[in-house]
Amino acid sequence: MRAGKNIKRKIQQTLHLVPALRLVWQSSPGWTIARIVLLVIQGILPVISIYLTKLIIDAVVANLNVTDKTVAFRNVILWVILAGAVTLISSVCSSLTELVVTAHSQQVTDYMQGIINTKSIATDLEYYENAQYFDALQRAQREAPYRPPEILNRLAQVGQSSISLVAMVGLLLSLHWGIIGILFVAAIPALLVRVKYSRVMYRWQRKRTQPERQAMYLAWMLTSDQYAKEIRLFDLGEYFSQWYLRIRQQIYKEKIGIFTKRSIANFLAEAIAGIFIFGVYAFIVYQAIQGILRLGDLVLYHQALQRGQNDIKSLLVSLSNLYEDNLFLANLYEFLDLKPKLVESLNPQPIPRPMQTGIVFNQVSFQYATTTRQALQDINLTIRPGEVVALVGENGSGKTTLIKLLCRLYDPTTGSITIDGIDLSQYKMAELRREISVIFQDYAKYHFTAQENIWLGNINLPPERESIIAAARRSGADDVIAKLPQGYDTVLGKLFDQGEELSIGQWQKVALARAFLRNSQVIVLDEPTSAMDPKAEYEVFEQFRQLIKNQAAILISHRLSTVKMADRIYVMAGGTIVESGTHEELIELGGTYAYLFETQAQQYR
Repeated sequence: MRAGKNIKRKIQQTLHLVPALRLVWQSSPGWTIARIVLLVIQGILPVISIYLTKLIIDAVVANLNVTDKTVAFRNVILWVILAGAVTLISSVCSSLTELVVTAHSQQVTDYMQGIINTKSIATDLEYYENAQYFDALQRAQREAPYRPPEILNRLAQVGQSSISLVAMVGLLLSLHWGIIGILFVAAIPALLVRVKYSRVMYRWQRKRTQPERQAMYLAWMLTSDQYAKEIRLFDLGEYFSQWYLRIRQQIYKEKIGIFTKRSIANFLAEAIAGIFIFGVYAFIVYQAIQGILRLGDLVLYHQALQRGQNDIKSLLVSLSNLYEDNLFLANLYEFLDLKPKLVESLNPQPIPRPMQTGIVFNQVSFQYATTTRQALQDINLTIRPGEVVALVGENGSGKTTLIKLLCRLYDPTTGSITIDGIDLSQYKMAELRREISVIFQDYAKYHFTAQENIWLGNINLPPERESIIAAARRSGADDVIAKLPQGYDTVLGKLFDQGEELSIGQWQKVALARAFLRNSQVIVLDEPTSAMDPKAEYEVFEQFRQLIKNQAAILISHRLSTVKMADRIYVMAGGTIVESGTHEELIELGGTYAYLFETQAQQYR
């Protein structure tokens, strides 16, 4: 059974080359054809060049005794002109090859990066909370840009070397059949060395993925504006720099150790090959001294031997490199073969517009794949159309996880979530998410213009200024943007030229405008005003029901003064709902909510 699985795995690994070549073809068929044509021409030209050299030498020798040197020169000059033409064609092909390879490689690289980006978008959010996913992603990103074009390069080299080698084999066979065997035997040690160390490097690189990612993370922290203030305030720069250097030094030592051993093995393999080749060369010289070979034959066979040796070496090196590429392509396909855990319905239901009965969580429990702790347990709650619901509780109580389930970023472990009685899994995910506007606490800051920052909340709308301004006014972002140098055309953030940085509270207003721009039936605000000052917070919530335009709303907030106006408040602790009711009912109950509200109220007395 185990042997069968090993054979199956090896077959699958071999087949990695086929889909990789398909990707190369799909990226740019025109450039692919151009490369194939050039490699055929470049494979034939060296054979013609060597044979013309023989003809030139033979013609010179045959005309040495001709009295009329003009006639003798005319007998030779045609071959010289042809040899010059072949050289010129070779130069043209070399220049064209450089252009074609550069253009083709860029096309393939961009195409493969696009595939990685598409796959990253398609993978479930759960993968982003797993370190092994990031290992797979980094390995794929490392291999994708250059492995597929390299495979084409190797195959081109195999083809070119094979064409030339066939001609050289024909020439050398006319001298002695054993020479071919010696050439191949001489190349085998180098092939074995390359295959062995390809496996060594593959295993080593997989093992060192996490340390390399850690070094990249340290380098990113040292150069990112996100950590710039704290690194300077806590004097962490030198500590992080030395940490980074220690990791890189360890990687360097291990890599140099492997390459040193490979270099020694390569030297020994080349030395063995040299002994065989010089033995053959001695045989050719002996044949010439004995008068069996003419001077032109000596030059022809000498060049054929050198060219044949180089072609065999190039062929076997290319084949061993293909073996290496095949190994490392496993990293790419490990990532591309990730399967989504959220499955689309085969017969999706249309989203009800408008909702009739609303959203119902029924006995919902959830556990993240990377932990044994229950994030949510036996959650029961209802959100009716146009109703404002608030979720309160300490950090880690499960509030944000509940929203992730509502947006179907995850599926519940047990229980169900329905809209108008239909399970969320029966709706198309894209259509479901269009009906929910969410601004999480860790909202995105896009370093684009202010207009684009808001428009990204609903890219299905034309980017018209009027609708964007209306959304900005609802969130309070319009007053902020009006004071920027280019207004809505101002680039936000300092990542690009002429960008303007905003305060955390101002960024939050822009993010809130994104949520208001979306024509959704449900709006979810996770700590929507946590970075705003009390005045700005009061302005947002003073006319909250008018702002949400009769949408159902879910508020997550630690500031209990902002949730008083909610129709129903759910108090969460340890992944469960411990209390629910209106503000007045919960205060009268005198439980957790009443205690938290009283504690916060004392701060303002």
